[in-house]
Amino acid sequence: MAEILLTAVINKSIEIAGNVLFQEGTRLYWLKEDIDWLQREMRHIRSYVDDAKAKEVGGDSRVKNLLKDIQQLAGDVEDLLDDFLPKTQHSNKCKGAICFLKAACIPCASVADEFALEIEKIRRRVADIDRVRTTYNIMDTSNNNNDCIPLDQRRLFLHADETEVIGLDDDFNMLQAKLLDHDLPYGVVSIVGMPGLGKTTLAKKLYRHVRHQFESSGLVYVSQQPRAGEILHDIAKQVGLAEEERKETLENNLRSLLKIKRYVILLDDIWDVDIWDDLKLVLPERDSKIGSRIIITSRNSNVGRYIGGDFSIHVLQPLDTNNSFELFTKKIFTFDNNNNWTNASPDLVNIGRSIVGRCGGIPLAIVVTAGMLRARERTERAWNRLLESMSHKVQDGCAKVLALSYNDLPIALRPCFLYFGIFPEDHEIRVFDLTNMWIAEKLIVVNSGNGREAESLADDVLNDLVSRNLIQVAKRTYDGRISSCRIHDLLHSLCVDLAKESNFFHTEHSAFGDPGNVAMVRRIIFYSDINVMNEFFRLNTKPRKLRALFCFTKDPCIFSHLAHLDFKLLQVLVVVISASHLCSVSIPNTFGNMNCLRYLLFEGLIDGKLPNCMVKLKHLETIDSGNSLIKLPTGVWKSTQLRHLRYKAFNPPYNCCFSISPFFPNVPPNNVQTLMWMNDRFFEPRLLHRLINLRKLGLMEVSDSTIKKFSTLSPVPTTLEVLKLSSLFSELREQINLSSYPNIVKLQLKGRIPLNFEAFPPNLVKLTLLWYKVDGHVVAVLKKLPKLRILKMVWCKYNEEKMDLSGDGDSFPQLEVLHIDEPDGLSEVTCRNDVSVPKLKRLLLKHSIPNVRLSERLAKLRV
Repeated sequence: MAEILLTAVINKSIEIAGNVLFQEGTRLYWLKEDIDWLQREMRHIRSYVDDAKAKEVGGDSRVKNLLKDIQQLAGDVEDLLDDFLPKTQHSNKCKGAICFLKAACIPCASVADEFALEIEKIRRRVADIDRVRTTYNIMDTSNNNNDCIPLDQRRLFLHADETEVIGLDDDFNMLQAKLLDHDLPYGVVSIVGMPGLGKTTLAKKLYRHVRHQFESSGLVYVSQQPRAGEILHDIAKQVGLAEEERKETLENNLRSLLKIKRYVILLDDIWDVDIWDDLKLVLPERDSKIGSRIIITSRNSNVGRYIGGDFSIHVLQPLDTNNSFELFTKKIFTFDNNNNWTNASPDLVNIGRSIVGRCGGIPLAIVVTAGMLRARERTERAWNRLLESMSHKVQDGCAKVLALSYNDLPIALRPCFLYFGIFPEDHEIRVFDLTNMWIAEKLIVVNSGNGREAESLADDVLNDLVSRNLIQVAKRTYDGRISSCRIHDLLHSLCVDLAKESNFFHTEHSAFGDPGNVAMVRRIIFYSDINVMNEFFRLNTKPRKLRALFCFTKDPCIFSHLAHLDFKLLQVLVVVISASHLCSVSIPNTFGNMNCLRYLLFEGLIDGKLPNCMVKLKHLETIDSGNSLIKLPTGVWKSTQLRHLRYKAFNPPYNCCFSISPFFPNVPPNNVQTLMWMNDRFFEPRLLHRLINLRKLGLMEVSDSTIKKFSTLSPVPTTLEVLKLSSLFSELREQINLSSYPNIVKLQLKGRIPLNFEAFPPNLVKLTLLWYKVDGHVVAVLKKLPKLRILKMVWCKYNEEKMDLSGDGDSFPQLEVLHIDEPDGLSEVTCRNDVSVPKLKRLLLKHSIPNVRLSERLAKLRV
């Protein structure tokens, strides 16, 4: 899929062209013309590729070969750009130095000349691709035969006899009630969800059950290439518009008819809002006869929201275990008069349950799997063989349906979606990790180069994928943003297959085969087998095309296996070691040669230290060792590119990355947004004035001195939104005062830090207390926080057995979520009236022993 690589090239060309090294008046300005040409040419080629894909799907081998050539070209251009910019930045250091020898500037000229020569080679290859296209008549990439409408199975299914709907009774009853509610003057029901859930099946059943209660009705299939005229003609015919009126001024005649009739119309499979903008001009809304209804199905929640508003949205969910198995049995077994299976042994039934479990509640996957089983012998051996190879077989059966959603994605979103396949199946993916990986690999680019703008754009991309029902939200933050997410196994398999096909990434086994392919791998994931990784790097001793390396392993010796390798263009490195005990590791000095590295994550029970030479890696944007005991060298955060630093400061002061006091005047006002966790002994108030973009700060072993500094700091940092303070080993006397910090919305206090109502940030939304001593005074203070929506208390010790949330009418005025985890000494939580905590929606209570009693109102809110 060459369009992904072409997009990467375009993004990197934009970034390079905007670099100060190539602005007018600089020594490299003469190269800007080449870079601009490269960007323009890649845009044109990408447009051609996007059109050509339709012909490739049709089986035209000439187009397939041409696209392979384009993909190889795009990959080589991306390598050139990734290799070129670091060289120019390195050679540019001589610009500000006093050079007595002319030879001092030779490296810069040499790099520029080398780049110009490579661009000339690219020009020749582009010309040769165009020659091949012309010589072999690969000219017409689009389907210009507008009169030819291909046979569409979905169009036939819409008008087929009604199929049995299983497991959707609650959905059906809820939507039917909405459709027949006469208090709604005009209503739209939008059934949305990921592909394969049965949206069309449910919509058909609804339509056929209610249409007799309307004066006219119609159902039409919209599709990805809709034609408004054909859709309106189909509707007109079904609602009873005379043939003569359909031939002339169709739109006016249809609108006039629908104004005087109470109608229900099903619009199946709408992909975007443009077709609705055409149809709504004809389908009456406010001036229609009261009670008219429109049912739509779409994979995109935003389409449903645009057409019918938030109230119209009904998100279809996967089937539960029982309903999944019921659907499976209806498709595979026969029943006698007593509704008992007649052709199923208990062993087959058990294997069947395992097979159904692998389908993830997706009706399409269940039906496809049942179809495969019907073609096999009814033996344990045959069914077990299918169970062992299920993921690929089911994926193949659902591929066409799932691929429609992928092909509908804008080109810029496709690599972001494929990235989900890199994470293990059923993995809850932290959005912080995902979006910063996107940014590190330049899948997300903003012209300004501003990190916060890039993160905002990454959030928009993720929300778009969620609205298309390709990604599921697992958790949200205090302000409603997505904190973690998941991808369904079927869609995960789609990502893996498409990534392999396009060489976007490979798993530990898919990269082998053609030895030439091993050297071309750009991203690879090793899940467990260290021997497979060693074999891969034996075949690819110089992995110079590798952009991202993900290692999920139990072997702490992995670092020694990577020591001798040259990761010239590596941008993302993730090492997760799932050892059962703490392991000491030695990280090789060769890691300091990863000049393009932007994202680094270490996780697991591993203890070691990054080599000091890694300080010179100036492109690092994210360093995350917060879930390990890996130590960082002093000065790692001097890089102006560093945005996120997550770290556990459990190490002595002489060996700490925060030991900056002697060099503090040299610390630039950089882009650091996240700083977790800094040891209190290195904190200085002026640090907050230097880190002008800091949004999240965590301090460990907080002292009275630091509390006082925070309380008296002037001016206060305006960007700080999240503050975490830990004081587990000493009881503080100084009372913290954060009332002058208006932008802090999330506060975490760990240990014994004195509280006062007037001392809290005025706009605090979420408060977390860990290992905290909670007494009546603390609860009284918390009750008065005016904007607190989420209160979380974890491993807290309660001086009083009973915690009463009641007050004089102003108790927890905005609190929506109360989370109490493993309370010590608490036996009862009560609220004596309905006036207190008026907005409470959820109470999460996790405890071992003894049980905590809840008052009646609170018990109803427990989840």
